[in-house]
Amino acid sequence: MLSVGWDQVFAWRLGRQFVAAPTGGSAEDVAARLAGVQAQVASAAETAVAVRSTDARALGVGEALGAGTLIKTWAMRGTLHAMVPEQAAAALSLIGSARTWEKPSWQKTFGATPEQVAALVEVVSGVLADQVLTRDELVEAVLAEPGFAHLGEQLRSGWGAVLKPLAWQGALCHGPARGSKVTFTAPAGLTPGWKGLPEPESAAPTLISAYLGAYGPATPEAFDAWLSRNSVRKTVVRGWFAAMGEALTEVDVEGRIGWIPSEFADDLAAATLDRGVQLLGPFDQYVLGPGTGDTVLLPAEHRSKVSRTAGWISPLVLLDGRIAGTWEQVDDELVVSLFDGRKIPKRTLSAAVNRFAEATCAQGLGLRVG
Repeated sequence: MLSVGWDQVFAWRLGRQFVAAPTGGSAEDVAARLAGVQAQVASAAETAVAVRSTDARALGVGEALGAGTLIKTWAMRGTLHAMVPEQAAAALSLIGSARTWEKPSWQKTFGATPEQVAALVEVVSGVLADQVLTRDELVEAVLAEPGFAHLGEQLRSGWGAVLKPLAWQGALCHGPARGSKVTFTAPAGLTPGWKGLPEPESAAPTLISAYLGAYGPATPEAFDAWLSRNSVRKTVVRGWFAAMGEALTEVDVEGRIGWIPSEFADDLAAATLDRGVQLLGPFDQYVLGPGTGDTVLLPAEHRSKVSRTAGWISPLVLLDGRIAGTWEQVDDELVVSLFDGRKIPKRTLSAAVNRFAEATCAQGLGLRVG
């Protein structure tokens, strides 16, 4: 078993996630390294990629989605993510394996039986096989089929609860936006070389390796909390980890046991912390990967300042790899709120603000410590 300290873990994560060392690669490279970028708010996805890139002029998430090199779909925890196709297929397979739409509580809430969901998959797969439709157009096409009239309200819901099981079975994904309107299409029509969804046993190593390669060392329970809010049976998830055998290395981090891809064990052991400050945008994977409940990353008494009402995740101030505060932009100033009256030299904060402004093409931002 490898034994390391939290400073080594955060140093390694900052490097692996392109936070401390931005990449000259593409939006696809960043999304792949992070095992997906949350895209519930499109601008947040663009920011997550921009702050990890050395070239502010590089093409972003929107262009990659348009080219089909990233796919936008309801993935981890039922939220929209932009992902490289191979990881998207793996994530959808694993999330779908939980069959949450077959649970009585889901049926009671959303009014669709497992048989109706199966029928929806068949109808929607046919409708979207060779076209891109807005939500209204897709709903009208579905409602024209017998047996779905009572689902009209749920199908039109912006939350997409009834559509998510279709995404998790590979029947649909988001297509190119049509003005301000969301569209849907079939993944095979959007993404070159789409091979469909693999079986969960084949998908698990792909996604577990990607997750642990960015957010490890972590446990099977942490992986499933990130994946499905612990909807998959614990024995199944632990079985996926166990089946990877020597591809994973067990790590003791100051008494907390987790796993990391064996190929990164030496890098983790050698990692050293640079004692730097970084700014990240809202809904950033740096906190969504481990989860806001990780008290080493985010002290419990400050969780509500990061995980806000209506599911909002605040922009982050990182100090030594830990979350040390939040920030917001007010007019042309970036207002930083540090936890526990913490003091960071203004020159250090200003450098972090300038780096963020340059990366996001928001030149001229001032700094105010709240």
